Amino acid sequence: MATRSPSSLASHISAVKKGERVFENAFQAVSRMILESPIDKVLVNGKSTFDFTIFRKDKKHIVGMYDEINSFVSFVKDASQGGSSKEMAYVLVGEPGNGKTFLVEYLCRLYREFLTNPKNRRYTFRFNNLDKVGGYGGISSVESQTYEDPLVLAMNLMETRKETEEYLTRKFRANDEQLELWFENFRPLGACSAYIFNDILNYTGGDLDEALNFVEVVPVPLVESLGTVTGKYPAKDKITSSAVDLLGEESIQRLLHITDTNNPYRFDLRRGALARVAGGGIHFSDEMFKNKKDLVQVYLGVIQNRTIEIDGYRWPIDTLIIATSNNSEFNRFLSEKEEAPIIDRCRICYVSHNTDYLLQRELTDYAIGNEAKTTLTGESMHQDPNLNYAASVAVALTRLPRSEKLTPVETMKLAAGEVAGEKSIKTLSEVIDLLNQEHDITKRFGQKGLGQRNLGRSMQLLLESSETNEGRCMFAYDIFLALDRIILDYVADANDRSKFLDDLKIAKGLYRERIMTEMFNAYMDEPLAVRKDVLNYVNMIIGIDAENLGVDKMWKYKNPQTGELQALKIDERYIDSVEDYLGLKTREQKDSFRTSIRRIYGQKISVNPDYDFMDNLELVKAVTDVRLKSDIAGAGSLIGALANRTNEENQKLYDRMVDTMLNKLGYCTTCAQKTIEYFCTQVDEG
Repeated sequence: MATRSPSSLASHISAVKKGERVFENAFQAVSRMILESPIDKVLVNGKSTFDFTIFRKDKKHIVGMYDEINSFVSFVKDASQGGSSKEMAYVLVGEPGNGKTFLVEYLCRLYREFLTNPKNRRYTFRFNNLDKVGGYGGISSVESQTYEDPLVLAMNLMETRKETEEYLTRKFRANDEQLELWFENFRPLGACSAYIFNDILNYTGGDLDEALNFVEVVPVPLVESLGTVTGKYPAKDKITSSAVDLLGEESIQRLLHITDTNNPYRFDLRRGALARVAGGGIHFSDEMFKNKKDLVQVYLGVIQNRTIEIDGYRWPIDTLIIATSNNSEFNRFLSEKEEAPIIDRCRICYVSHNTDYLLQRELTDYAIGNEAKTTLTGESMHQDPNLNYAASVAVALTRLPRSEKLTPVETMKLAAGEVAGEKSIKTLSEVIDLLNQEHDITKRFGQKGLGQRNLGRSMQLLLESSETNEGRCMFAYDIFLALDRIILDYVADANDRSKFLDDLKIAKGLYRERIMTEMFNAYMDEPLAVRKDVLNYVNMIIGIDAENLGVDKMWKYKNPQTGELQALKIDERYIDSVEDYLGLKTREQKDSFRTSIRRIYGQKISVNPDYDFMDNLELVKAVTDVRLKSDIAGAGSLIGALANRTNEENQKLYDRMVDTMLNKLGYCTTCAQKTIEYFCTQVDEG
């Protein structure tokens, strides 16, 4: 009789029946892992899409990649439900440094964590006491080489399915519904497991219950460094790589023990990367198309048949295969027409760079690093509060293709879900749809640009410069000089170089406008001075037509952020001054602009009561200029006062502004002085 020890097959089947353990294939497990976590809805480039929160939960998580993750989840879900995807590999193709490998490695880590839950843990089986059976020399126990599930063994106990079902019903009290569910994931035993179990049956004289005493159920190890459950095969050079790395090879060591040379256990499958993930794991082939042709042909067989095949022996595997490739290698592979069957077996997902400059801020933080920075001499290093903005805007602009319908800044703002004057998100959707018709992948939206590695290199250049080390501060403007160097050194195509350098000029202009706002905040001695004035303008144009507006022009309104009743004096001269700075001269132009602001207010406030119009750069700039002019006769006078500190009054103003920057705006002495110096020059003006 089969013993009821915790590691027996009977105990395992009992645990599966009770729901304490699961029997599912790799696709079902990955699909369940993703879909059991909360799912949000987000608006990306004007289209509503799902956001799977499982990819956003760690400190260093996936940023953006909404379309790619949606595509992958759809692929896995289809495969888990028996669709055509189960006979395919999922291949991420894109420019270097856009997060392909990071996405796959993150998924693998999530999957390993998911399997640590006792209910989700993977199990396999081991044949013990083989020294009694004979023919195995010094080998006394053999584990399933492909980490087959114990239920796979259970479904192969008899020669036919009917006999097996009858035995499982009689012996383990499995009902029809459970059997139907289990047999959906039926696969034959691997060659060596079937051969060894047959040897055991011969030894026990065909007594199945006695044979099962030789079987021990064991958990599959989850140690990342062993390459079990999640394994990676990086492309190697043409000489050292061989099919052995994937499939395994004949083991001389085993042949010294095994008496029957026909025994398939003479092949050591664990020598290859595939067998270690064959029990419901994820196989990650990095830079798949860099491998030599015959190795890619091996992949073709594995992807299509989901078997490891050596010398006619077969080992069925249960594996989700994910690969990555860069555009150039993939295009080279595509150009070789005879390789079409491989592409036919792959679901290709073209991965674009992140084009949302607001999301890029998180990626820029990754590039800067979360550790406290120090100078080469060990002193602590400060980070300019504008550094992240400057870097994020610069790299995001390089990733946005040129369009006749939108300026680069409008494209950038719409891609981040912000307001871009009169241009709507619909225009951006049209531009993206048109670009995505291009046969050349690199011309599609977000496919070209400076990647994360280039951003990382620019941070390295910034950190190693003597100016940064001497000033003990990563000054924001210096990132443009570093990016300029990176573009010249690392971008091979002349047209791309020219476009990226133009984008850098636009980014400098946006940085200039941000500094204008910062200087006004510093002058007003308040971190959110500009924000207040922008909201005052918006509230004034909403209240100007109010019925309850008295002669004193005082208007009472409910603040959507706090819900409190507030009073505001409507200053028509202030409204007109702002609109004059915006270039609105006629009454029709002013009315049209006010209507658009009111419309935006109506759309945004209902969704986000904290919306503050600070993404409307033209309005922010106009308000800043008006306030600077009314307070100190224009920005020119402030520049003059800060640049010429020969008299006491100017020196006091300078000291007060520096004090505000240090204590309220997050600057250090170096970046405060350098920012004021930059503000006082005419560099990047207009």
